[in-house]
Amino acid sequence: MLELTFLGTGTSTGVPVIGCDCEVCQSPDPRDARLRCSVVVRTDTTTVLVDTSPDLRTQVLRDRFDRFDAVLFTHAHADHTAGLDELRRYNAIQQEHIPLWADAATAHSLRERFAYTFVDQYPVYGVIPDLVLNEIDGPFRIGDLDIQPIPVMHGRLPILGYRFGSIGYLTDVKSIPDESRELLQDLDVLILTALRQKPHAAHLALEEALAVAESVQPSYTLFTHVAHEMGRYAEVGPTLPEETMLAHDRQRIVIDDTRTDAGRVRLIPSPDSDQGG
Repeated sequence: MLELTFLGTGTSTGVPVIGCDCEVCQSPDPRDARLRCSVVVRTDTTTVLVDTSPDLRTQVLRDRFDRFDAVLFTHAHADHTAGLDELRRYNAIQQEHIPLWADAATAHSLRERFAYTFVDQYPVYGVIPDLVLNEIDGPFRIGDLDIQPIPVMHGRLPILGYRFGSIGYLTDVKSIPDESRELLQDLDVLILTALRQKPHAAHLALEEALAVAESVQPSYTLFTHVAHEMGRYAEVGPTLPEETMLAHDRQRIVIDDTRTDAGRVRLIPSPDSDQGG
């Protein structure tokens, strides 16, 4: 079994945006409320967090996870790292160091901004985060989960996406090098940035993201890192191609690796989605 849970599917401002009166920010549909981007990937024995968003505490209170075997980072921007201090509670629960994984540039930024988390200062876990930082230089394994880093471009910034089995997770993407596209073959699910309808310098817009999905040909495509400018979930969703959709917070993807038919993939909506408009 392989499971991915969307803790957050919003861009750096989140949705609703502070002080905004647009129809998306005022929408009663819970699928239009988006915390900052993060996911949890689980197997039967391993649980991995991808990015520590500023909303991490809220995210893990509403969808409870009692353990993280590791934390992966896509890049160093604040909307993907600013919740790092919340990991100290997991140190207290687990009574151990928590390993982090990042590329060299992101690791350098984390060491500068969160230096206090990489020094043993206290005899008790949980006073501050107690973390071990590993630099990614190729595929690696955590527990029973094989992880393939996928280099992509966030505007002019090189960052990482990840492949977990038959799920590809690429957030904050503007372009994908040809060699990285080769790593996206035969996916059950592609998760990809689609910021808004209009083009953006550092993120794929919806039309661009649809073109990537068409070229990669996964069984399903879900779009994340969505801004309020995208439009309401209930209005945009019906315009998308079959097996293509906007992801929403708390949605889950479950891959049953014991099956080879279409039933191997289940897309489970948020428990709040029956309140949607």
